[in-house]
This record gives sequence, C-alpha cells and structure tokens, in this order.
Amino acid sequence: MSDQDDIDASRAPLLEHLIELRRRLLYCIIAVGLAFGVSMYFSESIFGFLAKPLLRAGQGTLVYTQIFEAFFVQVKVSFFAAMMISFPVIANQLWQFVAPGLYRKEKKALLPFLLATPVLFLMGAAMAYYIAIPMALHFLLGFDGMVGGVKREALPAIGNYLSFVMQFLFAFGLAFLLPVLLMLLERAGIVTRKQLIGARRYAIVAATAVAAVLTPPDLMSQVLLAVPLIILYELAIIGIWFTERSRSKQAAVEEDADAVA
Repeated sequence: MSDQDDIDASRAPLLEHLIELRRRLLYCIIAVGLAFGVSMYFSESIFGFLAKPLLRAGQGTLVYTQIFEAFFVQVKVSFFAAMMISFPVIANQLWQFVAPGLYRKEKKALLPFLLATPVLFLMGAAMAYYIAIPMALHFLLGFDGMVGGVKREALPAIGNYLSFVMQFLFAFGLAFLLPVLLMLLERAGIVTRKQLIGARRYAIVAATAVAAVLTPPDLMSQVLLAVPLIILYELAIIGIWFTERSRSKQAAVEEDADAVA
C-alpha cells in the first residue's frame, strides 16, 4: 500500500475529526486531573524538593504575606507536577490524533522528535536545578549583611521563590529543545543547514540576549544558559547533516529500485 493509499484510508468527515479531537482532549484532561490529585497530595514534598537549593544556600525561612499565598503555591506546584507527569499521555494522544494524516515517511521522521522532547526538557530542567539555581541563589543572597549600619536580611516570599524556580526550570528546559525546533524547521523546508551555518554569529548574539533576559543579572547564570544554547545550536547543525545524508541514501536506494523496476 502506498503513502497516498494510507492517507486516503484515514480520511474522515469534519464531524468525525471533531469527535476524535474531543475524545483525545478528554483523555488529556482526565490524565491531568488524576495527576493533579496525586500531586496535590504530595505537594508539600514536591515544594520541599524545589526548596532544597534555597536551604543549601543558607536560607532556612520562607514567608508569605497574603492569606491565600501558601495555598495557591501548593496549587501551582501541583499543577506543574501534574503537567510533567501527564506529558507522556498528552504526547501520545496528540500523536494518535495527528498520525493518521501523515505519510509513512513523515511518521518515521516526526516520532523521534516527539520522543526526544521530554528527554531534552528534563535535561535542561536538571541543569537548572542542580547548577544554575544554586549559583544564582548564592549570588543573590550574597547581599545580606550590614549596609550603612543597617542589617540587610533576605526574607523571600514563598510565591516569589516558586516563580523564581519555575522561571529557571522552564527557561533551561525550553532552551534544550532548540535542536528539536531547528531540525523540524529544516525538515519542513523553512530553513537549511547552510542558512543555519551562515547565521551562526547572529545565533550567538541571540543566545546571549535570551540568557540576559531569562536569568538574574549575575554573569555566571547568564553564561550557564548562553553556552548550552550555542552548543545546542551547533548540535542541531550536526544532526541536520546526518539527516541529510540519511535522506540522500534513501533517495538513492529508491532511485535504484525504480530503475530495476
């Protein structure tokens, strides 16, 4: 059966597509809801894990200045954990909805990117948690002490600290998805490997600017994000080179097969 036959066999009226979309969304909502309930039960433990870098930096107190702040922090932590836990289900439902409309080659090309996305995101978040956040806290909490005869002491609010941690985790997690984005753009024909090589100097400037915006003003935190972005950009170019070779070999094999036929 040809690729076109696969597509024709999977065609369905618009109403059926909408019903299928509703079913997939329902599965996603159920998965997120169940994960949220479990995460809410363990929300204090999860927040304790997120607060460990602050404890290691020598800050043992978190305050809240609004009555509902502590509760809403637990809700935010639970929702964040629920999205992480349910991501495999969400990704699988997205794939199940999109896959029938793709050619066989497109399925084989897209699936590795889908599988690599959570792995790369977790790698970036892990780097933020174990390296970038502790270094940033060490810098930011270093302003404690006597200033003009007045004692200056940090009393971070629980909501502000959570926003600080989430900013780092998402910034590094999304940054590590750069190779996936660039390779998908190349696969779609929007950019080419030569264009990416020619834009290398602009990519370095862009990586530095993104790091300056997404991290605190200390130089080390900015370097910790900018350098991986540049490395990931280069890895994307290498990955595109390998995929180009693979496509060329596949095209040559198909041409030989057509010639024999």
